[in-house]
Amino acid sequence: MNGNKDDTSSKIGMWLFILSEIILFGGLFILYAVYRFKNPSAFHLAAEELNRPFGTINTLILITSSLTMALSISCVQKGNRRSSLVFLLATLLLGFVFLANKYFEWAGKIHHEIYPDSPRLLERNKGEILFYGLYYSMTGLHGLHVLVGLGVLLFMGILITKRKIDETNFAPLENSGLYWHLVDIIWIFLFPLFYLIP
Repeated sequence: MNGNKDDTSSKIGMWLFILSEIILFGGLFILYAVYRFKNPSAFHLAAEELNRPFGTINTLILITSSLTMALSISCVQKGNRRSSLVFLLATLLLGFVFLANKYFEWAGKIHHEIYPDSPRLLERNKGEILFYGLYYSMTGLHGLHVLVGLGVLLFMGILITKRKIDETNFAPLENSGLYWHLVDIIWIFLFPLFYLIP
């Protein structure tokens, strides 16, 4: 009975945390919308310089990682610990590939001296400067969330290995999955905003 109460409390806590994250990113999305409305042509021009193949690949990676995360939870609920670990490791691998792609994308921009407060960026108009400020801050914040998520999932893998997460106690893995799905959903909003601006 206490286990069920603990599970319910942890789920409520996770949903409240997710709500706070939605408020955080929601505020950034509103800020983006305001600046985008005031500088449509500059935002379009700056977005054309982003690497759409990188953005598209990263979108597919995170969507796939959501699937492997869901499969990991499903397997542990059925008592299949080995398969749960395999799918969790696949999720971790996809997350690391996402961050590696983002690193190379940022590195390319920085190599061309396009980063906040760089002399080359400051030569551009205000709208483009705002675009790149939002691009680095919002995708950087998202990347930080991915990194935290990977740490949490790695810890979940250790708990599964030690049999502390199984078919009778899988709430921590479920909560971690909720966080990971949130990270994926946020990227699904970021991708069109920055890479597919008409």
